Amino acid sequence: MDDAAPSSLRRLPSVDRLLRHPDLVAAVQQHGRSEATLAIRETLAELRETLKPGTSTEETDIAASVLSRLDARADTCMKPLFNLTGTVLHTNLGRAILAEEAVEAATAAMRHAVSLEFDLDGGKRGERDDHIRALVCELTGAEDATLVNNNAAAVLLVLNTLSQGREAIVSRGELIEIGGAFRMPEIMARAGAHLREVGTTNRTHPRDYANALQPATGLILKVHTSNYRIEGFTAEVGARDLAKIARQHNVPLVNDLGSGTLVDLSRFGLSKEPTVREAVEEGADLVTFSGDKLLGGPQAGFIVGRKDLIGAINRNPMKRALRVDKMRLAACEATLKLYRDPDRLAERLPTMRLLARSVEDIRQQAVRLAPVLAEVLGDTVAVETVPCRSQIGSGALPLDTIGSFGLALKPKGGGRALEELSTAFRHLPRPVIGRVAEGALIFDLRCLDHESLFHENLSSLRSGVAS
Repeated sequence: MDDAAPSSLRRLPSVDRLLRHPDLVAAVQQHGRSEATLAIRETLAELRETLKPGTSTEETDIAASVLSRLDARADTCMKPLFNLTGTVLHTNLGRAILAEEAVEAATAAMRHAVSLEFDLDGGKRGERDDHIRALVCELTGAEDATLVNNNAAAVLLVLNTLSQGREAIVSRGELIEIGGAFRMPEIMARAGAHLREVGTTNRTHPRDYANALQPATGLILKVHTSNYRIEGFTAEVGARDLAKIARQHNVPLVNDLGSGTLVDLSRFGLSKEPTVREAVEEGADLVTFSGDKLLGGPQAGFIVGRKDLIGAINRNPMKRALRVDKMRLAACEATLKLYRDPDRLAERLPTMRLLARSVEDIRQQAVRLAPVLAEVLGDTVAVETVPCRSQIGSGALPLDTIGSFGLALKPKGGGRALEELSTAFRHLPRPVIGRVAEGALIFDLRCLDHESLFHENLSSLRSGVAS
């Protein structure tokens, strides 16, 4: 430490003095005395470590540093942001954006006591699944339904209920691994089921399943391959044919759709995916699917199918550990009700609205925003409109992309400048997340709903990157 520092240290105000500083009185009220005291002590400790000649020890400046620290500590870690990655259902960015109806329902559940497990007609304890059971059955054609906290939990619970200590037959080509270390063989092991692989990676035939069936068989599991496709010399047994084999041997067929959809996606210009209703009609005894992917709701895992099997699942003690809370249940119910009006689904459900946006609409948005960004960033960054391809994300239609438009930001300084540019956008009050490709920061505008808010957000760059 410099010789001048000790005298500066002696001029540092005390904690009590700063707590009474006019600029901090309101902050003490807002954040609490304990939190304000901690922020002051941390600020003073930092000054003692780093103080150099010329460093300000004015109380007003120190108070400003304390305020900044308090605001940073109070700021939420889970920030709202602009998803301009080109992946609509981005797992790392929270997947589906909820419809306003779902947000309002979840908010009401948070603010008030609700009839979560209370039967208002009989005045006795009820079941939380009752809030969505009839609605799910209406939309899927299933006999019964239950709900857990995500689709991985749904698969785990089904396996544990129907195949604990017994064999679960799966095609080798369907032994998937998806994000977050979800590997089907390991989930089976945790559920207490014994994996029985049949067929080969690229070809599985009806006889493979039939030959594997034995008294120790608990179930046959068909798994949607979600995030990959096997092409070329391939063969698989369709769900309808597999259901016939399962019925002949009195073994349940479970069809894990993964993402799952309640509507024909081709009406929105996307590739056809099997719907939950179709999976039920094809003869699956149970169907599992997600709530926060193509369904467009909160994180949840649905199990629909035979009433007796759903009853056994609900009696499993693990069900309580995997159940959903009142907020998600309310949001699920509100989301599902939107599917009663499929003609307006793209207007009311954000996931479908974003997937259904026309390329021309997005191109016009890119044309509007290009000069705005060019003005903010200045001559050091070239901004141009570019065609690009969006993807659905979260394992849904992994090989399908959707035409889109975006902005390519190319800094003149090369790689380091590109990294700094990307960092600057990530540190805006509302972070902007794009993708880096071919020497540019690409903003795919398919998911940019709030253009005016994006404009306002850019003002913070004027004193940063643009300078």
